[in-house]
Amino acid sequence: MRTALPDTIALPRLEPVGAEQDTPTAVVLVLHGGRAHSRESGERKRLTYRRMVPIARGIAAAGPAVYLLRYRFRGWNAPARDALRDAQWALAELAGRFPGVPVALVGHSMGGRAALGAAGAANVVAVCALAPWLDGSDPVVQLDGRTVLIAHGDRERWTDPAESFGYALRAKERGVRVCRFDIPGAGHFMIRRARDWHTLTRRFVLGELGVEPVDPAIANALREPTPNGLRAQLHGAHA
Repeated sequence: MRTALPDTIALPRLEPVGAEQDTPTAVVLVLHGGRAHSRESGERKRLTYRRMVPIARGIAAAGPAVYLLRYRFRGWNAPARDALRDAQWALAELAGRFPGVPVALVGHSMGGRAALGAAGAANVVAVCALAPWLDGSDPVVQLDGRTVLIAHGDRERWTDPAESFGYALRAKERGVRVCRFDIPGAGHFMIRRARDWHTLTRRFVLGELGVEPVDPAIANALREPTPNGLRAQLHGAHA
């Protein structure tokens, strides 16, 4: 049975990337960014949404079923945490459609925060958080048993790389399989070094879902002790 959140008409909504699959062997849920506070409808496809489309298409081309989540609202809206609630709804929806199929979460900025927060769902195996917006209050217990990759540019002006490092450190200390990459020259919107952002994300997700071999650079970062594995440098074209 499919679930629904109260007081919604068309949103939240899962939008397939490419042709829908009846029996996928792996699923990827992509979560775009937003704002700290906004009750504007999530219906409009803003730049935050469009920014994730090339990443979603690149992953879909390799075989997994990929969905972009349309939020009810544009904002996180603490203490409601609307984007997190929508991500949890989407994971329950995917579990109902595709029982037993593993899901990888990919999120940018606010979507990265929602992806990390929703990781405790039983169908989630991996989380990729790109320039996630974190503030020190986010828990890590829900990451147990998952594999996590966090990436942040060193020219970031919108979210704090120190917060994502602190978050990764807390997860690592708990025993979570986590790595974190610094991307020199890159900012928040993943325009500079776009190819590297996209390739790192794709290789992590496909490796963790068993679609492709695990990327050696990612595998090494996951094995490295603190702090090396949490400050891995992504140099050059990651191709």
